[in-house]
Amino acid sequence: MSGRHRKPTSSNISVAKLALTGAVLGSGGIALAGQAAAATDGEWDQVARCESGGNWSINTGNGYHGGVQFSASTWASHGGGQYAPSAELATKEQQIAVAERVLASQGRGAWPVCGHGLSGPTPREVPAPAALDAPLDAPGVNGAPAPLAPPPADAPPPEAPPPAAPVQLASNNVQAPPPADALPPAPPADALPPAPPADALPPAP
Repeated sequence: MSGRHRKPTSSNISVAKLALTGAVLGSGGIALAGQAAAATDGEWDQVARCESGGNWSINTGNGYHGGVQFSASTWASHGGGQYAPSAELATKEQQIAVAERVLASQGRGAWPVCGHGLSGPTPREVPAPAALDAPLDAPGVNGAPAPLAPPPADAPPPEAPPPAAPVQLASNNVQAPPPADALPPAPPADALPPAPPADALPPAP
C-alpha cells in the first residue's frame, strides 16, 4: 500500500488538535499582551505630576486645564463635554478617560515632554454625572418623597420706617476756598520768558 488512502491514526488527529489549540491560545496571548501595555492610572499620575504638579483641578489661566493640561478644544473634541464644561471641573477618572481618547488619536506627542512614559491607549468608560434635574433619592427604596409645603400666604407689606432725624454735622472752623471765578486770571502765554536755546545749556555731566 502506498499510504495515500490509509485511515488517519489517532496520533495524527492529536497533533492537529494540539496545533489548533496552540493557535487559539497564542492569539489570546497576543490580545492579553495588548492589554498589558495599556496606560495605567500610575502612568497618568506621572504625566499629571509633570504637567500640573499632580493637581487634577488646576486652572492656571494659561489656556490649559486639569491634571494633564487639556486645551479647551482638545477637551471638547474628545468628548470631555459629556463630563464637565472644562477639564478642571471633571474628576480624575473622567480626565483619564478623555486622555485615553487623546492618546489613541494623537499618540504620546500630545504631551511632548511628559508623555514619554505612557503605554498604549485603553478605552475607558466613566459614567457621566447625573442630570441636575434627576431625582436625588430612590423612591422605590425610600418611598415617595414628602409633598412640598405650600407657599406662605401673601403677608401684608411691612410698615414704612419712621423718617430719620436730620443729622447736624460738626463744624471744623476751616474756611472753604474761594470760588473759581474769584481767583485772579492766569497770565497770558506771551508773558512767559522764552526758553533758552538748546546749545546755550551747560553740557551734561
